[in-house]
Amino acid sequence: MSKPGEPENWRFVKFGLFVTGEGELKILPLLLRSLCASGHGTFQVIRKIEQRSPITSQKRELRMVGSGKLIPDRDATEIGYPARRFLRESELHFILLVDDLERSRGNQRQEVFARYRGALDNILGEGQWRAGVFFLVNMLEAYYFADTVAVIKALGPPQVPLQDWPDDVELISHPKNELSKIYRSFNEVTDGEKIAGFLNMEKVLGRTNTCASLRTLFAWCCTAMAEIHEDRFCLSDGIYCATTGRQLASVARIFA
Repeated sequence: MSKPGEPENWRFVKFGLFVTGEGELKILPLLLRSLCASGHGTFQVIRKIEQRSPITSQKRELRMVGSGKLIPDRDATEIGYPARRFLRESELHFILLVDDLERSRGNQRQEVFARYRGALDNILGEGQWRAGVFFLVNMLEAYYFADTVAVIKALGPPQVPLQDWPDDVELISHPKNELSKIYRSFNEVTDGEKIAGFLNMEKVLGRTNTCASLRTLFAWCCTAMAEIHEDRFCLSDGIYCATTGRQLASVARIFA
């Protein structure tokens, strides 16, 4: 609903987050707050869930088929039903399910995505397009290397040189380990919160050929808020994740 004096498509959106890590629980809303500068949205964590992996056991699949289940009970209870309750509160509520896609699971991207989407799609019905599944690659800490000025401001000068990663930070094998080599006592939660307070997300997403997964998450949120700024985050000419990017067209049609 538009406010007096605002354009007709103005809307205030509340995003409910499902996260899979302790760091994301506190830090991800801080990273996403740069999307809310215009006052079009807010983010809150609904639930921390355990990471899901593809169901590869034939025995388990047969048990599910035999009982008439489309998704595991745990996925319905921990993901599907809480998401449905949140969406029923308002047509301007949206769901974000965000998981780290570590290097060890990188070749399972499509299968992991399909499991999360299945948990949402089978419970939400028509509301499924107000729910998005996204990945941080390889993990949240990767994006700190795209703005190391923020890291130094938060944690102090390191003992070894620290500069912005020259290539795509989503290709760093294990960002958390890299940070631990530089800052021996690095804590993903407390230090991550400090870094997030300084992190410039326009710089992190300021190169068109990097951060495809994170940019896709930002673009989906911007679309939901009718807040597309092509000059921010390289949304108009930056690369997107082929797997999660297919959700962009669906969320765009909701208010078309």
